[in-house]
Amino acid sequence: MNEQINKPQVPPPNYLVFAILATLFCGKIFGIVAIVFAAQVNSHWNAGNYEAAKSASRNAKIWAWVSFAAGLAWIVLAVILSMFGVLAGIMQGAFN
Repeated sequence: MNEQINKPQVPPPNYLVFAILATLFCGKIFGIVAIVFAAQVNSHWNAGNYEAAKSASRNAKIWAWVSFAAGLAWIVLAVILSMFGVLAGIMQGAFN
């Protein structure tokens, strides 16, 4: 008997562009982790390890979103602290 291996037709998305953009503009450390997982997707797929490719794709997406959220949280924190600084300056009469 000839066993046929059921190879899925389309590889999972590697989210490499999202990971790179998240690294550049948001969270550096989490973005690097996302890039590492994104780079593993195609190599696992080409090696025939489809479950590992799916897992790496899922992890790349998660870490890219974590990087984006970290960058967004950093921006929100900076804005809030800036507003408190302006308010403290107003209360001290620095803008008179």
